[in-house]
Amino acid sequence: MNVPVLEPPDLHLVRAAEGWLELRLPAEAANELAQISTPHQEHPVVLDAHWQLHAACGEWGLAHQFGERLIAAAPQAVSGWIHRAYAARRMEGGGLPSAWDALLPAADRFPDESLIPYNLACYACQLGQLPLARQWLQRALTIATRLNHRTTLLQMAAQDTDLAPLHEEVAHWPQP
Repeated sequence: MNVPVLEPPDLHLVRAAEGWLELRLPAEAANELAQISTPHQEHPVVLDAHWQLHAACGEWGLAHQFGERLIAAAPQAVSGWIHRAYAARRMEGGGLPSAWDALLPAADRFPDESLIPYNLACYACQLGQLPLARQWLQRALTIATRLNHRTTLLQMAAQDTDLAPLHEEVAHWPQP
């Protein structure tokens, strides 16, 4: 599925919104996104910008909706799947089981993406399912090793509070 390139002026509005978010000025970012032309409101780049806005504001229900819309618009983009799960964990009525359910289908869909099994390891760990967390973290490390970023993933895992119950083990896993 080919997604058309987002052209100016809408592209400029998205970039301006991203700049405002970097400056922690979400109201200004929202003003920029409100000016996007109607035909481009469902463009994946625009949907991602809306997700970033609502996540920055802690509006997890709205962020979840934009994650859903991003998956509908660009199911081949891993970011939508990760965004949806991240928001599902934090939104009212959500939680870890919701995040798990939202992300699990993406594991087979994106077999070369280490962040999906990594996040599933985090969710399993927080749900108290340490053997399952180890399996998912090993899968993430296998992918990361193949893509030459095992060290980065191990460093991330060693500092991630979601994986705190596994920190001692992770510290003894071999570095490349």
